[in-house]
Amino acid sequence: MPNKTSRRLRELQSKVEARLYEPLEAMVLLNETATAKFPESVEAHIRLGIDPKYTDQQLRTTVALPKGTGQVVRVAVIARGEKVTEATNAGADISGSEELIDEIQKGMMDFDVLVATPDMMPKVAKLGRLLGPRGLMPSPKGGTVTFDIAQAIEEFKAGKLEFRADRTGIVHVMFGKASFPPKDLLTNLKALQECIDRNRPSGAKGRYWRSVTVAATMGPAIRLDINALRDLKLDEAA
Repeated sequence: MPNKTSRRLRELQSKVEARLYEPLEAMVLLNETATAKFPESVEAHIRLGIDPKYTDQQLRTTVALPKGTGQVVRVAVIARGEKVTEATNAGADISGSEELIDEIQKGMMDFDVLVATPDMMPKVAKLGRLLGPRGLMPSPKGGTVTFDIAQAIEEFKAGKLEFRADRTGIVHVMFGKASFPPKDLLTNLKALQECIDRNRPSGAKGRYWRSVTVAATMGPAIRLDINALRDLKLDEAA
């Protein structure tokens, strides 16, 4: 079969050596290999030693990225009564009650994060099949089921992300924009690493971290030295 890799990507791949990179060195290379004609995001793909089919080996949590995501985050809120007004005043892009649930059921998906108050969750439950596969279903673990609407909106707009390990035990997280300074990217990645360590599932046995790869949206994969990242002190990454 003919090689369908573009010349641009082949040239970028030639800049990446077949070795593990030191964390800051990898962030610098991320900047250099983001040459697409649009603002590229950067993603981390982290393989963990877990089997999520077992409940005690599942990972689902949130991380607050200190340097933000570089994206405009659209927050929708499903609440009742005064909480709807509170959500609007706190900066929610969309807020409502049963009528918002109906709109979502009809296919309205103009949001990146969906927050719901606990009293609305029995009604929100019917959106599970629609929102679940998209990773948008509110959950207490993800910080998206709460009565503290204002704080939730502020945190998600400031750079808080919800993430989970997929069924193969790999975590995929966007941790900034390729245009960020390398040290800012590293600060965000360090926060992600510490969050994953803090939330290690109780059933995880043996070697927890297997591999870490980072890449810009249209760039080549860069393999990271896991131990160097974990040994890094926050003040070194700041």
